[in-house]
Amino acid sequence: MQIPYRKPGKFGQVKPDLFLSEPKFLELKNKLDRLKNFSRLKWAAETARFAELGDFSENAEYQHAKGRLRGINHKIGMLEYQIDHAVIIKPNGKTGIVQVGHQVTIESLSEGGGVGKQKTYQILGSQETNPQKGVISHNSPLGAALIGHKAGEIIKIKLKDGRECEFKII
Repeated sequence: MQIPYRKPGKFGQVKPDLFLSEPKFLELKNKLDRLKNFSRLKWAAETARFAELGDFSENAEYQHAKGRLRGINHKIGMLEYQIDHAVIIKPNGKTGIVQVGHQVTIESLSEGGGVGKQKTYQILGSQETNPQKGVISHNSPLGAALIGHKAGEIIKIKLKDGRECEFKII
């Protein structure tokens, strides 16, 4: 049985964001260790066991185990790339200029965000975003607009519907 060729999807070749906090970096290292020392060994043994049954063309278990092993090897390669090229986020203390890793409090000055409403965000890499908990990406519209500005400055963000929101950095 020949496996059909499928074109990679829209996000198939997107490179991972390499900005990582120290805890996320350690989490990725632990995940890589588990994949290498447990999952890959388990599925390599399963693949070998099913290969002994013979007739690879009609051996569905072998095809499944081989596909699973291929997926694990792909994940290992991706994690190794991320770990080798990671940029660990270390905020430069109180420089006054918003950078990746900083916590920023903003106040809305326009109707779109609720006038006078304040929110605090931490700016991290794309892999760690959680807007409900106040963690945004440096690639997000708000995060990108905040980077490089100082307290007291007013920034403008254009929304998808064409409106603009203004925020003051507290």
